[in-house]
Amino acid sequence: MDRLDAMRLFTRIVELGSFTAAADDLNLPRATVTHSIKRLETRLGTQLLRRTTRRVQTTRDGEAYYSHCVRLLAEMDAVETDFREANVQPRGRLRIDVPAQMGRLWLIPALPAFFARYPLLELDIGTGDHFVDLLREGVDCVLRVGKLPDSGLVGRRVGMLEQLTVASTSYVRKHGAPQTLADLQHGHYAVNWTSPTTHRNEPLEFMVGRKRREVSMPGFVAVSGVEAYLACCEHGLGIAQFPRYRVAEALANGTLRQILPAMPPPSLPVTVLYPPHRQLPARLRVFVDWMVDVMSKQL
Repeated sequence: MDRLDAMRLFTRIVELGSFTAAADDLNLPRATVTHSIKRLETRLGTQLLRRTTRRVQTTRDGEAYYSHCVRLLAEMDAVETDFREANVQPRGRLRIDVPAQMGRLWLIPALPAFFARYPLLELDIGTGDHFVDLLREGVDCVLRVGKLPDSGLVGRRVGMLEQLTVASTSYVRKHGAPQTLADLQHGHYAVNWTSPTTHRNEPLEFMVGRKRREVSMPGFVAVSGVEAYLACCEHGLGIAQFPRYRVAEALANGTLRQILPAMPPPSLPVTVLYPPHRQLPARLRVFVDWMVDVMSKQL
């Protein structure tokens, strides 16, 4: 048994906690497993495993050696996979989820070129802003905007979205345009955004120099959906905050007006998220790389 095979055998014993289980898993005779580990310990000059009546446990040296084995074997697998897939087209189906308007404006128009390059891939595209449990729902990756909770997922930042504070033209005619943050507390209303996770109304946020300021305002309505949030703002129900791309058309046709431009909301991070993999599948790797490239050119 060569050194790589001995390392793989050792890691399986540690992970399964048993010589017998590792032998069955690797289809090896129990005697071969025992002999190989003894030879490995002799070569390294230290005891790696401590046998008990119930379970095999690592010694301190064994724990350190296991960590090195996992890293080296993962690197070797990655190298072999790169060579194996170099001349093989990725194939299969991917389930992804992206915000609806980002998909319509930026990702979907770029898909013909993607499929020309990867004709054996298929995409199942969901468009929404709701929380997606990737592992439970079988989704391969999502594109998300804003601060993300600690979920154990792998994230790749693709850029930052500029935000604006806006109100409808009819709102400004009725209530006036606030000139300072203090003005927001006198005779002004917000379309309040209700967080889908905390179920609380979120304050408006402003950057005053390098400092972030929060302003909570009264409002006639509170919503938790992006389309309803925009519709309420366009119909004069209050002040709201959006990424620039989301309101560009309404600003251009005069439906909405930017207010307090010197104190904009903080920019929002845009991130591609996918489950952690010991070895990222080729079809997912090429799609994530493509999506990062497309989005980084827009932001």
